[in-house]
Amino acid sequence: MTTANLPVTQLTGIGFQTANRLEKLGIRTIQDLLFHLPHRYEDRTRIQAIGSLAAGMTALICGKIEFAEILPRGRKSLVCRLSDTTGFIFLRFFHFNANQLQTLKADTWLTVFAEVRYGFAGLEMVHPDYTVVAGSDFALTENHLTPVYPLTEGLSQRVLRKAIQQALVWCEQNTSVLMDWIPQTILQQYGYPSLAEAIQTLHAPDETISITALENGDIPALKRLAFEELLVHHLSLRQQKHTAQAWQAPMFIGSAHEMTHFLQSLPFQLTNAQQRVIREIENDCKSHRPMLRLVQGDVGSGKTVVAAYAALLAISEGYQVALMAPTELLAEQHYRNFCAWFTGFNIHIALLTGQIKGKARENILYDLAEGSVSLIMGTHALFQERVQFDKLGLIIIDEQHRFGVHQRMALREKTRQPNMRPHQLVMTATPIPRTLAMLQYSDLDISIIDELPPGRKPVVTSVIPADRRDDVIARITHWVAQKRQAYWVCTLIEESETLECQAAEQTAERLMLSLPTVRVGLVHGRMKASEKEKVMQDFKQHHLDLLVATTVIEVGVDVPNAGLMIIENPERLGLSQLHQLRGRVGRGSGDSYCVLMYQAPLSDTARQRLGILRDSNDGFLIAEKDLQLRGPGDVMGTRQTGQMQFKIADLSRDTELLDSIQHVGELFFTDYPQTITPLCNRWLTARHIYAEV
Repeated sequence: MTTANLPVTQLTGIGFQTANRLEKLGIRTIQDLLFHLPHRYEDRTRIQAIGSLAAGMTALICGKIEFAEILPRGRKSLVCRLSDTTGFIFLRFFHFNANQLQTLKADTWLTVFAEVRYGFAGLEMVHPDYTVVAGSDFALTENHLTPVYPLTEGLSQRVLRKAIQQALVWCEQNTSVLMDWIPQTILQQYGYPSLAEAIQTLHAPDETISITALENGDIPALKRLAFEELLVHHLSLRQQKHTAQAWQAPMFIGSAHEMTHFLQSLPFQLTNAQQRVIREIENDCKSHRPMLRLVQGDVGSGKTVVAAYAALLAISEGYQVALMAPTELLAEQHYRNFCAWFTGFNIHIALLTGQIKGKARENILYDLAEGSVSLIMGTHALFQERVQFDKLGLIIIDEQHRFGVHQRMALREKTRQPNMRPHQLVMTATPIPRTLAMLQYSDLDISIIDELPPGRKPVVTSVIPADRRDDVIARITHWVAQKRQAYWVCTLIEESETLECQAAEQTAERLMLSLPTVRVGLVHGRMKASEKEKVMQDFKQHHLDLLVATTVIEVGVDVPNAGLMIIENPERLGLSQLHQLRGRVGRGSGDSYCVLMYQAPLSDTARQRLGILRDSNDGFLIAEKDLQLRGPGDVMGTRQTGQMQFKIADLSRDTELLDSIQHVGELFFTDYPQTITPLCNRWLTARHIYAEV
């Protein structure tokens, strides 16, 4: 075991209890301690005059106690008046003991550190850090900025600072603890310090470095660590891509006659972009290496028919296909589309969701296991243990960011043939910013359908306050009179699906009263699949004029005659999700509109988001803006196990580093391959084979 991987209990003062508390912060080893960086800093390097203080400042001062007294009124407190030659300030303690009463008395000199605020009698500091000193000439200052670390219950800054200081001393005595695996030439090229120097700077920055620069991440020491972490992420995915390619996969050549017949039977022409992506998929499937391809395309670009072509390639070679969708509504929509497209192809297609139970479910599972079902669509139900395939050759995952990594792995493992992996086609209508795609999906080949079918008109978007609700309702009456249909979307309330569904039900009732001549339907996530299906079919066949829905309709609903969408409280959603919802309209040849009806007052960020959506229909531009405003976790749905959980790098801050990551990554594979494993081991101590999914 290297010194870096020694347990923290090797350090003085770290017993069993403290080690358990550190583990809650993900700190088990000395290296973990070194990479546990401060989240802010305090400046105790200089004494500030009391007369220069203002509310909101955090400062180190030195003064003499003029008097100290216990104030009994209200909440009992010990109050001291501290002064220097420039002024005075009050120190207030709500919790104090007999020892403090002895110490904090008139004529005692103190150095004091805390935030300044307004109190009853002027400026005060509440429960400050203080040290008794012999006089103003003996004021205690630090020789570097004081780090403030993220903590957990029962762990103090003092204990953590002491442990980290010990760890830094270990590093000085044993240079192998923080071995630099990034070659010196690369560090010099980008102006980065050595690893040991960067770590030392961040734990004990000297007074020449400003707190603002540290907290903005605008110093070479932090950039160097972020760069190394992003590089490791990229290298590990690339390594795992090589591992994945060592597996065998079935070859799909496909019948030229059958594939041509399929394309000619479609009621529309494929765009050039769709044809290009189909060629890329065909080339992948002609190889014995498993396809790992991500197909990105804006809302309505026609990804599903490309997936159908890939499915037919596999089925024509005698293999089974599994298509996984995040919601029952989307799985059902895919089922209907594929059934229509594959009419006359003698393909047994099945649908498996949580709602299908009893004998019907048993029959599907039996047919799937013995091979008579060629194509199965489903939700999370597809990963269940009882779901077995006879000859799984292709997995298609729609809206991949909605699934956890382990779920995707569970489906991949269902192939029965030894040493074989199915091909994988992953689709998303949430355009992924270039910067994120470069990092999160460097293990996948990426195809982009960057062309919408001909005749599609951009959706006209307007942003209005909720107090104009009556105008919006009047607009629906006018819209329906033109034989057009509309959506009214109720967004998530406090992360509760139950409350969201209740809000949708109440909205539908109010709209029925306000619009007696309009046929109103309701669909939400708590309805039975059969009920949802009936409402959706009624809406599609124009037996309903207005569909009130929750965000369950975000994906998969295609009604060309519905050209008006009202989204209530859009400020609750992210840009990409709003863009997805808006994509439900604009699917026909007529004009289409989206009304974002917000609840005032709006925050600055919400105002920016809604303005971006109003001004653009470009999903990729919207995704880039979403990344800047919300950060990668929300944009990617990456709060799932195994996806981008960075210790130090922050993509909203460190985006510009990504441009050099790919270039440096290539250098490592060509010139420094022996350093890849130790570099990855430093950051990825619990490595997973996520890239294979």
